[in-house]
Amino acid sequence: MRVHFIAIGGAAMHNLALALHKKGFKVSGSDDEIFDPSKSRLEKYGLLPEKWGWFPDKITSDIDAIILGMHARIDNPELQKAKEMGLKIYSYPEYIYEQTKDKTRVVIGGSHGKTTTTSMIMHVLKCNQIDFDYMVGAQIEGFDTMVKLSEDAKIAVFEGDEYLASPIDPRPKFHLYHPHIALLTGIAWDHINVFPTFENYLNQFETFINFIKPGGSLIFFGDDQHLAKMVQNKRDDISYKAYKSHSHKVNNGVSSLITKAGEIELSIFGEHNLQNLQGAYLICKELGLSDQQFYTSIKSFGGAAKRLQTLAKSKQTIVYQDFAHSPSKLEATTKAVKNQFPDRKLIACMELHTFSSLKEEFLPEYHGSMSLADIAMVYFNPKTVEHKKLKPITIQQVQEAFGGENLKVYTDSQVLLTDLMQLNFDKTNLLLMSSGNFSGLNLKEVADKIIEKA
Repeated sequence: MRVHFIAIGGAAMHNLALALHKKGFKVSGSDDEIFDPSKSRLEKYGLLPEKWGWFPDKITSDIDAIILGMHARIDNPELQKAKEMGLKIYSYPEYIYEQTKDKTRVVIGGSHGKTTTTSMIMHVLKCNQIDFDYMVGAQIEGFDTMVKLSEDAKIAVFEGDEYLASPIDPRPKFHLYHPHIALLTGIAWDHINVFPTFENYLNQFETFINFIKPGGSLIFFGDDQHLAKMVQNKRDDISYKAYKSHSHKVNNGVSSLITKAGEIELSIFGEHNLQNLQGAYLICKELGLSDQQFYTSIKSFGGAAKRLQTLAKSKQTIVYQDFAHSPSKLEATTKAVKNQFPDRKLIACMELHTFSSLKEEFLPEYHGSMSLADIAMVYFNPKTVEHKKLKPITIQQVQEAFGGENLKVYTDSQVLLTDLMQLNFDKTNLLLMSSGNFSGLNLKEVADKIIEKA
């Protein structure tokens, strides 16, 4: 098989390219710019384009499939050439489905916790030497790539993102996987740029449930009011199973599961992660694993990259990095750290970086989301707002939207860093939350300096 990637440098796209290369496919691709880690990884396997840009002459009749990335525009010259030639054009979720049509597909959806829950399942399956294909939205310890596709695996585990599939396919990605086993972690409005109302956003999850294969199953977080209402109209041809947080306790900053076989210490923590863990447990049970297999494996799970990831620590201070950027994620992550270390102060610092988070009408959704922090800092870059062609927002608007007397808003990351370094970190944890990098800050270096100072 020969496949060509238009916009090969994306996080998901380059991982799919690597997966197909490892499967023995002939892979080529183009992009107008590629950054690390995508650049280095593509170069390692001889898949990095020789030049940046779009080259219609790369589109030839011997290509079996074009895979179109979200980064490409609808007027992309390579895309136009492929259309003229009548070549098969897929979004990456469409192509992943094509490669796994004969496998048992497990799809993890929801507004939050998808990556962590998917990672937990992957970790347990690998520990028990069960072969499986996968697609996950972060780099996971013990896995070379974020995508694996093979001939022999009977199971495929996918993180089910609700964002759009491609520039020419406005369907949410998770509508394209048609799972046999599905899990929904909860629903909180996100992606306002493509789902302008909450009702429209909810509809995507109702449609996802309708795409579960007959005879399949839906596992869902039972305390989510939107899911609880959604599942009242049950399908007769699938099974439903609600879950809550796994029984646990916290002692000296360490969370332990309470099981029939005794207590099991974890490397992760937080109410949201105990919810994720219980969902992963039920998925693994559906796949035939025993309690012993699950609990023995989950002890060594250290979390997904940038999900409450420890950047640096001392006896009195820990600096965490987290991908949290939506209101529900901010609230869950802040609560997790505060509850885990109730005798320590918490400084929570987040960046408004995504389209939704920088949109004036979405800002009120953040109200109270960082109220548990002793000191809260919010940063946004006005140039990012301009780049996304959004209406300008002000410091005062952000301040009023978040609320609380513990919060300060910044538009200069260097001023934020200066203020941060002047704080007292004795018996204090720091939480850095963003889907970006605070306009170029090296967060690991920041963390190391804080620990030295503390």
